[in-house]
Amino acid sequence: MQGFLLRRAGQALATIIGVVTLIFFVQRLTGDPTYLLVPETATKADVDALRHAMGFDRPLPVQYLDFLADLARFDLGQSVVQRVPVMTVIASRLPYTLMLAAGALLVACGIGVPIGILLAVFRDRPIAKLAAGFVLAAQSMPTFWSGILMILVFSVLLGWLPPSSTGDLWHLVMPSFALGLLSMATFARITRSALLDELSKDYARTARSRGVRTGRLLVRHIARNASIPLITVAALEISNLLAGAVIVETVFAWPGIGQVTVQAILARDFMIVQGVVLMGAFVTVALNLISDLLYSLVDPRIVLDGGR
Repeated sequence: MQGFLLRRAGQALATIIGVVTLIFFVQRLTGDPTYLLVPETATKADVDALRHAMGFDRPLPVQYLDFLADLARFDLGQSVVQRVPVMTVIASRLPYTLMLAAGALLVACGIGVPIGILLAVFRDRPIAKLAAGFVLAAQSMPTFWSGILMILVFSVLLGWLPPSSTGDLWHLVMPSFALGLLSMATFARITRSALLDELSKDYARTARSRGVRTGRLLVRHIARNASIPLITVAALEISNLLAGAVIVETVFAWPGIGQVTVQAILARDFMIVQGVVLMGAFVTVALNLISDLLYSLVDPRIVLDGGR
């Protein structure tokens, strides 16, 4: 286990360094980033003053080393527009995005996994065909379109739910469903495939021949074996939920990371955009590391040593 942890930690560190380096140099491929930050009416003196204040007039290797040193101190720089640390901006918006992602994950797992079980157990029944149609519709509908439809139906026509912004838990319902429906379809498909694969194996057929009920077979024998692909998908989908929050937060005026990212892009405040991208990279790497560790807890047959 220790060897595996060290190896995976080294891979995670190398990945993060690669992402950080890529972000740093991509910003400079198109030229001086100062021109992205100044208005069109800025004079050469204004450009030179901002270039000096941001440190862009220094040699590129020096800028890169300073960039790494700042990251080691969890310093993401200062917002050019708001004139406050980027970490402060992200910290003020992050709880809203985490709340939205948690609600969307609850929708995705709470609906997707049961539907996947239904599709696998009752795959030849009419109810399974109806569920498959629902999954296909959820997977085909873009997030922004489903959000707009929900606002039109449940807020404008029926008046059941608030259309936007934050408040009580009712404000979280539509954004969570809009963000979680696509992931719900993914969980349903993966659950169905994993269960059908396990049900076709010898131990499942033997248990059925001995009279073991389907419910007991699923809970006692199949659930842990089929959960491995779900863990992998969950790690990827959580990252996708954080990325998809950009669209949903814009549609529902939800004051999270996604909304502030769109505002930063429009205002050409690339320091905030850079901080959000780095945070997303760190979260993705951490989730993949956690999923690798969970494999051995769910299935002891998976060996985490010797490169296996």
